[in-house]
Parts: sequence; structure tokens; C-alpha cells
Amino acid sequence: MSAVEVKAVSGGVGVELANVDIGSGLSDADFAAIQNSFIEHGLVFLHGQNMTPEQHIEFAERFGDINVNRFFPKVAGYEKIASVTKEKDQVTNIGGGWHTDHSYDQIPAMGSILLARETPPVGGDTLFACMYKAYESLSPGLKKTLESMNAVHSSRHIFGDQSAYRDEMDGVFENADKATQDAVHPVIITHPESGKKALYVNPAFTLHFEGWTAAESKPMLDYLYQHATLMEHTTRFKWAEGSIAIWDNRCTWHYALNDYHGTRREMHRITLEGSPLN
Repeated sequence: MSAVEVKAVSGGVGVELANVDIGSGLSDADFAAIQNSFIEHGLVFLHGQNMTPEQHIEFAERFGDINVNRFFPKVAGYEKIASVTKEKDQVTNIGGGWHTDHSYDQIPAMGSILLARETPPVGGDTLFACMYKAYESLSPGLKKTLESMNAVHSSRHIFGDQSAYRDEMDGVFENADKATQDAVHPVIITHPESGKKALYVNPAFTLHFEGWTAAESKPMLDYLYQHATLMEHTTRFKWAEGSIAIWDNRCTWHYALNDYHGTRREMHRITLEGSPLN
């Protein structure tokens, strides 16, 4: 029997787990409690985790295969861990807008495990939004319309050669030549593990609805983005060194706040391989 304690952190999304020490090794029961919380809630927080990079990777591999992000810089010596770092003199941060990771891939990532290595004294929180609640709170008529639609997602405008954002990041991102693919996904997906329906578009990577122009798509997408980020759908996480957030990219968005200029923030992210979305 697991001793893991589960506590809701807001009415929007996410739970915090206590009585967990990943670095000292997890029993099968304790890992099952973490995994079940991840599937049920889509967002799990832990604090005070003293982990080596090897332990970070070992923990991630209990969930499944690791996806090595082709655009992010890697932690030295650890190809499977992406470095999400803002130096003191940088102005633009990574992830400073609502998005879900890897929706631009044909098979999007299942989830991400982000570990705080260095945090600013003030600021650097992350916002999260629940796409289950975003879907559930739509009108019946709009649900019916969206359930028959697909949307086109891409990484070209974020990580590609012509990206203004990439230019602002001044060489942080790698492999611009690999930002050439588009992907088409249902606007409303059925989560492969929980079986619940979720809204699956996001402001960063969704270009337009399939068969619609970008101009035609914009009013509806703007409405969905505003709706998805209503306060009752969201939560805010305050980091400290050793904090971990594990989020499900199929049913959450996140937004890394950029309010700590002149101080350094270093996070280590492992991304988990997913499965096709339907």
C-alpha cells in the first residue's frame, strides 16, 4: 500500500503529492500512485526532490520511452534531458506563452517532467490550464461542431529559420532545418488513458482549422483560447529548487511567466513519448 498523500492545489487543475522521495527509490505502489494521479488529474506537483540527472531519467523511464526534443539544448552529458534556462542577461524566456508541448508532432508527447535546478528569489512561476474543463464548459452546440473538426499544428513559426521568436532567443534553439513538419489533430480528443474528452488546440502551435483559412479560423480559435484560460480552469505553481511538475500534454496547457529579469532560472525537462490522438 502506498503512503503517498494527494492534495488538490486549486479548483482548476493539479494535485500536490507528499510523502514522496524519488531520489531514494520508489516502490511499485508509490510509483503507481504518482502515475494514477497523473492520469486522473493531468498535472502533478512535488517539492523537495533531491535527484541526480540519472535518477531523473530513471524515474521518467518508468512512465515510458523518452522523447529527445530536437530543438532544445541538452544538459551536458545527458542527451535525454533538455535545458530550459534563462540567464541573467536574457530578456526572452522559453515557454512564455500558453502552449502544450509537441502538438506539432504527428504523435504528440504524452507528458513532461520538469525539475527545478535553480530558481529566482522572486517570480518564475508557471501557469497551467485544464483542457478537460475547457471542453466540459463549452455549450452543447459548440461541442458538437468542434467534435467533427481537425486543426493544423506546426513548429515552423516557432523553431524554424524565419521565426522571430527564434531570433529573440539568440541561438538557444537547435536544428531549425528540422522545423518543417505540420501535423493534423482532432480539435476534441478522447484521452487515450483517462477516456475523457479534452480541447486540443493551443495558441503557440495551432495554425488553423483543417479546410479553413487562417483568417476564417482566427475568431473561433481566439474564442477557444480565451475560454480555455478562464481563471476557474487554471492554477499557478510556485517553484523552489527541487520542485517537480509532471504534466499531461494531451489535457493541459502551460505558460512560463517571464517576471524575473536580471536573475537566473534553470530547469531540466524530460519529455515522454505519446501515442496517436483520436
